[in-house]
Amino acid sequence: QVQLVESGGGLVQAGGSLRLSCVASGRTFSSYAMGWFRQAPGKEREFVAAIRWSPDRTYYGDSVKGRFTISRDNAKNTVYLQMNSLKPEDTAVYYCAADRYGRANSYGGTYDYWGQGTQVTVSS
Repeated sequence: QVQLVESGGGLVQAGGSLRLSCVASGRTFSSYAMGWFRQAPGKEREFVAAIRWSPDRTYYGDSVKGRFTISRDNAKNTVYLQMNSLKPEDTAVYYCAADRYGRANSYGGTYDYWGQGTQVTVSS
């Protein structure tokens, strides 16, 4: 069983930055692919970014490419999402997810564990 706890959300002005963190329990974190998803009110869940463990490859949703960066620190069992040049349309609850098979897919159904989410609000 893996537990994921997100933090770092908050209120920021458009053009600003935030860094989200997701700490995972469990001894096999380094073998999992990790992903970030978001969901705005009245909208479907959207893929944001994912990272594989070996090779260390990253993937991004089209709406965040060039602005967001996903990274991981296996020693700390933590995955990060650095969000720059934030826009009001980035406002959502952001969820961290873990895929025990290491696929780093953009489809949320392939992830086995989810965090409780952290709210990000970008004001115009």
